[in-house]
Amino acid sequence: MTAAPRTSPAPGDGRREANAASVLRTVLDHGPVARRKITELSGLSPAAVSRQCTDLVRLGLVRELPDLTENSGVGRPQVPVDLHTGEPGGPVAGGVHIGVPSSTFGLLDLRGRLLARRAFPHDAIAPGELPYRIRQGLRAFLDDAADGRRLLGVGAALGGWVDPGPGTAVRHDALGWHHRPLAAELARDLGGLQVRIDNHARAIAQSEILFGRPAARRSLVHLFVGNVVDAALGIAGVVHQGPGSGAGDVAHLPVPDSTVACPCGRSGCLEATASNTAVALTAVRRGIVPEPDVFLVVDAAAAGDLRADRLLRERARAVGRAAALLLDVLNPDLVVVTESSSLVNPDYLEEIRGAAVDLSHVCGDPERIVVPHAGTAVLPVAAGTILLNPLFRSPLTAFGQEPPGRNGSRPGYQDPDAAC
Repeated sequence: MTAAPRTSPAPGDGRREANAASVLRTVLDHGPVARRKITELSGLSPAAVSRQCTDLVRLGLVRELPDLTENSGVGRPQVPVDLHTGEPGGPVAGGVHIGVPSSTFGLLDLRGRLLARRAFPHDAIAPGELPYRIRQGLRAFLDDAADGRRLLGVGAALGGWVDPGPGTAVRHDALGWHHRPLAAELARDLGGLQVRIDNHARAIAQSEILFGRPAARRSLVHLFVGNVVDAALGIAGVVHQGPGSGAGDVAHLPVPDSTVACPCGRSGCLEATASNTAVALTAVRRGIVPEPDVFLVVDAAAAGDLRADRLLRERARAVGRAAALLLDVLNPDLVVVTESSSLVNPDYLEEIRGAAVDLSHVCGDPERIVVPHAGTAVLPVAAGTILLNPLFRSPLTAFGQEPPGRNGSRPGYQDPDAAC
């Protein structure tokens, strides 16, 4: 694997960076696209667009496609540009979703497309040793999958309370992690690669904003239902973190009509009612599967087991009732639900939608409730997005890769056209 080069960012007033981000996002949304069209779509001047395209090409984030050149017969032929996603040379991002009892490695291109993935079971590994073992597995995966392409870094997504600023797993009860410097632990022996971490619910929300449906950029709530249950809120393209990055804890959100006892001492809490763990234990108790694994329940339902299907529909309705509460409080353009059965069978999504619309006082449109755009690849894609999102916000300096100024000037040189 080849790490991205690092240089010191040049000072400036931020306009050049903002313009570069606008151009890169326009290319993401509309590429391949000619510079003239970027000017129309972004509202920037032709000179600014030309300058930013030049910088982005230098950084290897954008490439020109002369084979698709448009010639209208008036003025210079328009050479389209697009994100550099091809081989060789197209930069890639690594991702790891740290789950219970296994993790998933992924490799993404600049459009958030999953190029490779690998499962990493670790149910027999002690929590204290787990970061080291994940790092070993991740390094081997990246060496194989990147195959010499420029690797920008690694994003890591996990449940629980995560503070992405210092890269700390503040609290992950299932793994017994508390105030663990996870980003630093994962970065060791990765050849200087940058590692960023975040909560998986926020990572999926950001993935929807960056690569998913246009409505997600206005507002969305993401509800993650796995072994842990949490949520994320995005407004105007920004995912809310809250003080200490503690936003999104909905494990004890009350589910109407649920009487399931929760370890917190109350009953009807969302995680105790609808988590993978709760559903799997219920399936064992009902004799549906021999061991507590929610994916065995999903497989049983797909094979025609009516008891498994009934249990998954019960969970879907509980998730829908919780979604109704979030809709009424926040009224987002989209509610994105990550839940294992609805990712593979749209019938369970319809159960979620039906329960939500029946109980919500503000939402009568079931189409506002959706599954993630990446489908079953949602977790490794979200993990890689943790690394890619800063790139699209600050493409010139996100990884210390400020391109040289005109005349090949060194980093720190004050280019008189930098504001363009």
